Amino acid sequence: MRTQLEPAYVLHHRPYRDTSRILELFTRTHGRVCVFARGARAGRKSAASLSSMLQPFNRLLVSWSGRGEAGQLTAAEFDGAVRAMPPNQLVNGFYVNELLLKLFARHDPHPDTFELYAHTVESLKDGGNPASHLRLFEKRLLEMLGYGLALERESATGAPIDPQALYHYRLEHGLVRALDVAEGAMIFSGSTLRALAREDFGDPTVCSDARRLFRAVLDRILDGQELKTRSVMLALRRGRDRPAT
Repeated sequence: MRTQLEPAYVLHHRPYRDTSRILELFTRTHGRVCVFARGARAGRKSAASLSSMLQPFNRLLVSWSGRGEAGQLTAAEFDGAVRAMPPNQLVNGFYVNELLLKLFARHDPHPDTFELYAHTVESLKDGGNPASHLRLFEKRLLEMLGYGLALERESATGAPIDPQALYHYRLEHGLVRALDVAEGAMIFSGSTLRALAREDFGDPTVCSDARRLFRAVLDRILDGQELKTRSVMLALRRGRDRPAT
């Protein structure tokens, strides 16, 4: 089986033997694909050029051959203009990559998710508020996975969300009007929920609540799988908050 000039991104790569790499690709029409890039770590000038191309966040056109779990990379080229991910956005990009690696099986096509991922990568490269880009990605990813959140109505009664009320989000049942506010409960204001429904992440409070809500749902789907990039993000956040000495 041969695949020619397939739009793809490198989600992860690791060394293989002395001169090669194993690539985890996310492709438009084949989903996650694992391929061997033989000679990508050799000392030749052509290998150095290939190695610099086969990096995360570069939009590529790749060709490979072979059957089974892993194929053989036969060609790769840039797909359009080349823009590097800013250093301060790398951990955010790797967080998105790790989600795709954990949530999607190989050879399961998700063209809509590919376009969502491509849009998110370009948004992170453009700058702006990375938190809003990540929350939008998480919301739409959950919808594509079949776990979209009903944020406009109460789950039991179907009543519209009241912006002045508080609601408890229960993972099994959805939104229920909160009669009391228990410590640690998933409580959200109606105004926040309505902002999330229309994908308005401009308010930092809304963005923070979205992070808390989407993380809880993603953790349920991940079923105990830990995300290494979350630990990195937390360490970076603590470093920023630490007073200078």
